[in-house]
Amino acid sequence: MAFKDNLRQKIEINDLASRIRSSMGPPDSGRRIDKDLVRDLLAVGGYEKIMARDMELYRLSPLGDQPRLLVLDNDLTIYKTSVEDVVLRKSPLVKEMLNIRNVIKILNDANVIISKKADSLETLRKELIAGLDLHFTREDIDDLVYDGRSALENRYAEGVQETLRFFADLLAYVPAPKTLALPHHTILGRWAGGGKRVFGPLVLYDPMHNRLKGIRQPIDLNDPQDMARYEAVTSNTASPDEEGEAVFKALGRSVLEDTA
Repeated sequence: MAFKDNLRQKIEINDLASRIRSSMGPPDSGRRIDKDLVRDLLAVGGYEKIMARDMELYRLSPLGDQPRLLVLDNDLTIYKTSVEDVVLRKSPLVKEMLNIRNVIKILNDANVIISKKADSLETLRKELIAGLDLHFTREDIDDLVYDGRSALENRYAEGVQETLRFFADLLAYVPAPKTLALPHHTILGRWAGGGKRVFGPLVLYDPMHNRLKGIRQPIDLNDPQDMARYEAVTSNTASPDEEGEAVFKALGRSVLEDTA
């Protein structure tokens, strides 16, 4: 696949993983994991599905000579053992429970469990992303800049937002905090330094008016002057550092500078 397709898939994997994680809820919450979302995530990796008794299992790639099986239930457990052994431990028949060795296995499966729940989900997420070729060239970044500029020129809001998501992933941009949020705007940037009170650089996109702005200087959320500067740009009483297609050009330069 082309770089852009791989990047799109990475974003989809991360989005699916985030939605699955949200469906888990905190321990003892009683919330049930969204199995359909997990199936969507597993489908990305093309994992082999195995139906055994009343269980739905997926065969993951082995670690060395160690097999790995994921059980699709609320615990999302990954086992390092065979299908037959997992079935015995998770869904034993009455006749199997008459064997004392089987009973010991059923009561103590810690030795064959690799991970559960959020840890298993993170394993899947990392392995799926590791399978993507995310290396890029200057031409790949130029193509993204061109796509963004074309979408903006043609007032294609979905195309602008998708290209912004691509650059956000490459530059580790995240959605702006509520303090900087604006109705009907996409605002992305990154936290400056190690704290959570200085945000920027950032980009703002207003799809209703097809207006794209960039602010290079980070904004201290506790600084009234910084907040006034931000409000002046968002209210169109002050000019941003970049506007329109220049924002995509600046984002492209930032990616290339970060990887230089």
